Amino acid sequence: MEKADYNYCPKCGTPFECRWEDILSCQCNTVSFRAETVRFLEKHYESCLCKNCLSGIGEAVALAEKHVFPIQKEMFVEDVHYYIEGGYWVFTEAYHILRGTCCESGCRHCPYGFAVPRSVK
Repeated sequence: MEKADYNYCPKCGTPFECRWEDILSCQCNTVSFRAETVRFLEKHYESCLCKNCLSGIGEAVALAEKHVFPIQKEMFVEDVHYYIEGGYWVFTEAYHILRGTCCESGCRHCPYGFAVPRSVK
């Protein structure tokens, strides 16, 4: 049996088993990647992510490809760029991908893995 590394996902903090020495047995092998998702991951992550975050980022990248970054209020599409919660706009992962960079504000759906330290939350 190949050695497994136990990691914490840099995006969500979930522990997972990484089998980088036996990629066919690794949890990431259960997720299919499009070329655009691979480019995004290579650009923004230096370590492995859990399969749930990999899937989520893949879906957000695919959604972002179908839309443009909104530069005027009229261009925002609900459930693509944002959703309303408690009367506030919450920006989606696709919105942040379209934005292209992390603002390091601890956004709920940050695809870049930025997290506010627990003592600040």
